[in-house]
Amino acid sequence: MFGANSSSLTPKFFILNGVPGLETAHIWISLPFCFMYIIALVGNCGLIYLIGHEEALHRPMYYFLALLSFTDVTLCTTTVPNMLCIFWFNLKEIDFKGCLAQMFFVHMLTGMESGVLMLMALDRYVAICHPLRYASILTSAVIAKAGLATLLRGVMLIFPFTFLTKRLPYCRGNFIPHTYCDHMSVAKVSCGKVKVNAIYGLMVALLIGVFDMSCIAVSYTMILRAVVSLSSTDARHKAFSTCTSHICAIVITYIPAFFTFFTHRFGGHSIPHHIHIIVANLYLLLPPTMNPIVYGIKTKQIREGVIKLLLGEKFVFTQDT
Repeated sequence: MFGANSSSLTPKFFILNGVPGLETAHIWISLPFCFMYIIALVGNCGLIYLIGHEEALHRPMYYFLALLSFTDVTLCTTTVPNMLCIFWFNLKEIDFKGCLAQMFFVHMLTGMESGVLMLMALDRYVAICHPLRYASILTSAVIAKAGLATLLRGVMLIFPFTFLTKRLPYCRGNFIPHTYCDHMSVAKVSCGKVKVNAIYGLMVALLIGVFDMSCIAVSYTMILRAVVSLSSTDARHKAFSTCTSHICAIVITYIPAFFTFFTHRFGGHSIPHHIHIIVANLYLLLPPTMNPIVYGIKTKQIREGVIKLLLGEKFVFTQDT
């Protein structure tokens, strides 16, 4: 099972146990996860198709939404099929390199999701605080560069995780009490020192999560000041209503993320492990499932586009910044 790699022991594969303590309930646990995954696939792919198909939706706000949908559907696809194989067929083995690859994509895509939410906050700031310059500031080139920068940031910051994890000696075994390969879950299996892994993980969380949340907070502070200064009540309501979907997406994404992050590092002994694993899975599944629903309900243009696309009618865009 193990092969010597210079001074360390590297397993050929890991065994993902699923949800520890709830093995007998794996089938029942899998049902809502499978249902959420189907909704995420249909909803996000539908949004991407609608935004790409309808020329009237070729605007910065919807480009960022399409990027968020692509990130979401890719994120849950990196984990859910493997998770369902564990729950349904008891296929728990994952190749060592495959585990590292899954770990990289999970953390890179969650970082990218956070970055896209930040870009969407900046989009709302420009739309509300500088409406006359909106089209000139957020050009297609700027949007493409911003999306590429977000991707490269995630790749460069997360890629060292693979080296930090690969260097560890795994002389305790290859059993991971989780449904997917998370950085700290894999590192804790090692019998080596994981202090560097923990410190670097904290640094990445600060560089991505705290930075993005700070930008979002500053953007919404400026938006709130601009909205409050409007003389018309209808204008204030219309301006702020364009942000409600994004605010919901932020709440859905960051609350499970913070819970998972802090329990991994500070609350591991006070919270039952199976609760932590379930929330960690919801952290990856809840945003991809809920974001298309929230935007479909809250955004008039998307709602109208879906209805008219299903009816085969020509889509007429209703102006709403």
